[in-house]
Amino acid sequence: MTISKKIELFITKASWIRRMFEEGARLKAIHGPDNVFDFSLGNPNVDPPPAFKQALKEIAGNAAAGLHAYMPNPGYPFVRKAVADFVSGEQQAAVAENDIIMTCGAAGGLNVILKTILDPGDAVLVPAPYFVEYGFYVDNHGGSLKNVATNPDFTLNIDAIDQALTPDVKAVLINSPNNPTGQVYSAESLAKLGALLASKSRQFSRTIYLVSDEPYRKIIYDGVRVPGIFTAYPDSIITTSYSKDLSIPGERIGFIAVNPAAAHRNSLIGGLSLANRILGFVNAPAMMQRVVAAVQGTAVDVGHYARKRELLCTGLQKLGYKFVKPAGAFYLFPKSPIPDDVEFVRALQDELILAVPGSGFGGPGHFRLAFCVDDAVITNAMPAFGRAIRKFE
Repeated sequence: MTISKKIELFITKASWIRRMFEEGARLKAIHGPDNVFDFSLGNPNVDPPPAFKQALKEIAGNAAAGLHAYMPNPGYPFVRKAVADFVSGEQQAAVAENDIIMTCGAAGGLNVILKTILDPGDAVLVPAPYFVEYGFYVDNHGGSLKNVATNPDFTLNIDAIDQALTPDVKAVLINSPNNPTGQVYSAESLAKLGALLASKSRQFSRTIYLVSDEPYRKIIYDGVRVPGIFTAYPDSIITTSYSKDLSIPGERIGFIAVNPAAAHRNSLIGGLSLANRILGFVNAPAMMQRVVAAVQGTAVDVGHYARKRELLCTGLQKLGYKFVKPAGAFYLFPKSPIPDDVEFVRALQDELILAVPGSGFGGPGHFRLAFCVDDAVITNAMPAFGRAIRKFE
C-alpha cells in the first residue's frame, strides 16, 4: 500500500464530472473533437469581460516594488474594502473590510470555513442534489455530510430540513444558484430556513451556521434575483469565487464574507484567517486580488448563456426529455427516461454525448448537462440525444 486507505477509497468514488471529462478527451482522440458532444464539465467557454483583461494588463505592467510579496493572510486591506463595499449592496448589510477573507476560489473558501467551524463528529446538512465535492471537503475537517431531499422542483423543503436537523449538525450548506439544478432559492424560503436555524440553535444550545456557496450568483435568467442570506439569518457565512462570473476558473480567486451580525464574528474572522494560512493556501494570489478589486460588479455577458439555455431546453423538450428549466447557473438536470441514470448516461456515451449521472450529485434518476459550450455542440448533439431516448421508448 503506497497511499492512504482513505484516499484509495476516495479515488474509487472520485468525481463523475472529472471521469467523464477524461473520457471525453479519449473519445475526441478517437472520433475527432467535432464528433463528441461534451457536456461534462462546468468550464466556462465565454471569454472574460474586457474590463478584466484591461485591469490585468495594467496591473501586470506595473513596475512598483512589492506587488508580488506576501500580504496579510486575509488579503490586501484595499481589496477587502472594495469587496466589502460591493457585498454590502448585495446583502443589504454593513459588511466591513475585516468581514472579508480573500481565498483561493470558493473551494478554498469552503475548506477554510469548514476547518474553522467543525469539530470531529460534527455534521453538515446539505439539500440534495448538491455539488459532488462537498462530501470530500467536509471529510477533510473531520465532519460528515448529511443530505436532505428538496421539493420536486429542487426548491428548499423546509419541513424535511426541520426533520433532519439533529444536535450534531453544525452547519447547513446551500448553493444558489444550484449546481447541478440551476435552481435559485427564494427569499421566502431563506427566511423560513433562517427562522428554523435560530429555533434549532436555541433548542440545541449551539450555533448552527448557514453557509452559502455562491459562485453562480451573477449568472441568472428571466429577471430572477438571488436573495441575500445576511438578512435571513445572522449566523451566516458566504463563500464565492470569480471563476464563473468573470470566466477565470483557473485563476483560483474568491472570498469569504462573514455576516457582521454573527454572534461570534470576531472569533470567526480570527479562525478563518488562521485556517487560510495553515491549510496551505497562505493567501489568495496577489495579482488576482488586485485585478478583482478593480472590476467589482463586472461579469460576463449572461446573454450568451441564456441563448445556450434556450437552445438546449427547446431541443430536448421537443425530443421528449423532462426537466425543470434552470433559473441560474449553466446546468440542466433532466430526468433520466429510465430509473437507472448511470445506464442512461452510458447510452448517451454510446452516442458520443458526455453527461454526468445524477447519482453523483445525490439526485438519482437525473443527469447533468453543462451548457457552457459552443452553440454548435448543443445543436449538433440533438440527433444523438434523440437516438438515445428512443432506445428506451
